[in-house]
Amino acid sequence: MSSLTGIAITSGGMLNGFASALDDHNQPDLNFSNPNTSSMADNKNFNEGNLSIIGQYGEWATGLNKNKLPVFSFRRKEWSNLEAWRKAAKKSITERLAIPAIGGTPKVNTIKQYSYDGLHIEELNWQLPYGRPTEAILLKPLNARSKLPAILAFHDHAGNKYFGTKKITKTSDHQHPLIVQHQKDYYEGYAWANEIAKRGYVVLVSDAFPFASRRVMLQDVPEYNRQGLNDNDEENSENINAYNNWAGNHEHIMAKSLLSAGTTWPGVFFAEDRKALDILCAREDVDANRIGCAGLSGGGMRTVFMGGLDKRIKCTVCVGFMTTWKDFVLNKSFTHTWMTYVPLLPNELDFPEILGLRTPLPALVLNDEDDFLFTLSEMKQADKIISEVYKKANAADHYQCSFYPGPHKFDAKMQAEAFGWFDRWLKV
Repeated sequence: MSSLTGIAITSGGMLNGFASALDDHNQPDLNFSNPNTSSMADNKNFNEGNLSIIGQYGEWATGLNKNKLPVFSFRRKEWSNLEAWRKAAKKSITERLAIPAIGGTPKVNTIKQYSYDGLHIEELNWQLPYGRPTEAILLKPLNARSKLPAILAFHDHAGNKYFGTKKITKTSDHQHPLIVQHQKDYYEGYAWANEIAKRGYVVLVSDAFPFASRRVMLQDVPEYNRQGLNDNDEENSENINAYNNWAGNHEHIMAKSLLSAGTTWPGVFFAEDRKALDILCAREDVDANRIGCAGLSGGGMRTVFMGGLDKRIKCTVCVGFMTTWKDFVLNKSFTHTWMTYVPLLPNELDFPEILGLRTPLPALVLNDEDDFLFTLSEMKQADKIISEVYKKANAADHYQCSFYPGPHKFDAKMQAEAFGWFDRWLKV
């Protein structure tokens, strides 16, 4: 198998959209380059009766938590005090994530500043205690004088670890052809970080672990692990595709190593994203009381954890990453990377309830009805779960969920709703 999207993988391969083909053995080859041309089964009819992706073990596995709410679900009757519940649930999820300690706020270096697309742009980097420096792009309106609300913008996964921040930004008229295609496939041709910055926000986009500047370099792994590849001629499209295929097959190695080190992939994501948030909050041009975060797919997953666990995030928009643990068990774990899973957490919180930890702070979830990464019925169940959490907290009007036709994407109409949501809550 080759590649699944936003955040998709099985056996090392990732779902990079939804255009499927058949390999030499007439088996599905999930090597997707365009999410808008799917030959897969209609998402609405994906669940075939009692069948599951783990065969006869599916009913047993999902039955382990069937007909009982997770221990720290706010929907349980014993949880009546919102703050007591949040404190207990956050303590539990923090322990499960095993978030690594990665030091204080790093020193930020400004590499370059310039104007483009009506925006002031800064190319930044900072050094964490491990790996190569994290590269980031900051965008804000030209000639902005006062403190502005800010957005921590998360790029997607898309089976493409060679690129990171560039997936959702545009900093010159020259873009790599693969980025042009990527933005066309997933964002209707828009660099959404630019578009929201133009509305009066400071926007920070940093490379996630292990993407782009933070990716695993071939020169840094043993030769027997390189599959005959090297880091030469990096910008060549064929080499990028070869690297991304290698990186997809390397994910299970990274995940196993992180677990063996006593941490989790979502825990590392959160630790690094929290440093980016620290940097954003510390800027003199940012109103630290008006910060939101958003992202598609893998960025949506990071939004769930960041929005659920850090109260500095006053508004969230999760795009293309909302379902239940049941959906992963029975139907869709094969469409998602190792980056998604936190051992034992499903016993304590269902996946939507991670985002629900932020109630009553506002949250918007945007789903695509034909998103192959999830089953429609479980996306709707996730919506029901979050709605119940917000309703119990007397904050029903602070949560909103919308379903759009089409496959996995964050298109212009969805962006318009997301940007309007941020304006509503961060421009008060």
